[in-house]
Amino acid sequence: MNLKEVVGINLKYYRYQSGLSQEKFYTNLELNPKYMACIERGEENLTIDYIEEIAKKLNISTYELVTYNENHLILKKRIDEKEKINN
Repeated sequence: MNLKEVVGINLKYYRYQSGLSQEKFYTNLELNPKYMACIERGEENLTIDYIEEIAKKLNISTYELVTYNENHLILKKRIDEKEKINN
């Protein structure tokens, strides 16, 4: 697993835990929700500045956003299913 995938998994996990949809969360950050969906899938890179900004908005450390956590990977699959149902 590469760093892009780790950040994407953690980003989706913490965003979901905050109770926000992609659209609502990323619009508040003035980021394109479609682009950020690619980030959450591990397909695109975020700059360090955005990693720091997103971590602050999620009230987590940048370390938590870039560190692999197997539990987040497991829960991401459940989150994906829930978000498909809600959309």
